Amino acid sequence: MANETQDKGKKQVLLRLSLELWDSLAKWAEDEYRSINGQIEFLLSESVKRRKRSISRDKQTYEDFANANRLSDEEYKNLLKKYGIEES
Repeated sequence: MANETQDKGKKQVLLRLSLELWDSLAKWAEDEYRSINGQIEFLLSESVKRRKRSISRDKQTYEDFANANRLSDEEYKNLLKKYGIEES
């Protein structure tokens, strides 16, 4: 028998936190008018989004440099500049 939380497309998770971390999260949640559960879910969601963007950027960087042999000297210099790499 599915419980109400699972019916809404959410999973319940047992999470053990240190008292210090709990207190910090509780204060942060209060500052942002969220429940502690809502704050934890928000923080995890934001972390997952950042990771996806990071993976996407890393993939694009790899693809850019994998195709670098097809670039003119000027295009290659611009690519290095785009990624903050100094020519040696």
